[in-house]
Amino acid sequence: MASSAYHTLAKKYLRRGFGGILSFNIRGGKDNAEKFVNSLQMVSHVANVGDAKTLIIHPASTTHQQLSDEGQLSAGVRPTMLRVSVGIEHLDDIKADFVQAFEKVRAGETVEV
Repeated sequence: MASSAYHTLAKKYLRRGFGGILSFNIRGGKDNAEKFVNSLQMVSHVANVGDAKTLIIHPASTTHQQLSDEGQLSAGVRPTMLRVSVGIEHLDDIKADFVQAFEKVRAGETVEV
């Protein structure tokens, strides 16, 4: 964000670009969110984000699991929310992994964990 005190430094040291965390909600409820995460093959499901490789987290079942459903919602965590930290893999590989995971969720396939 241009208003950040670190924006100038980020532009100086990260000349090829810089990013952050992408958050989105998946349709179909918490089960679909978990199924999507478990369907990813290249992207890693971890309890932390921010690495050189692409990572994903489902806060409702990890970092915020100790909260009640109401507590999660008041903290801004929906059961369908996923957070992604995009890494340095080729964009086509990242997209392909997401596409195949979305297709599995859409098709209702059983996913082995």
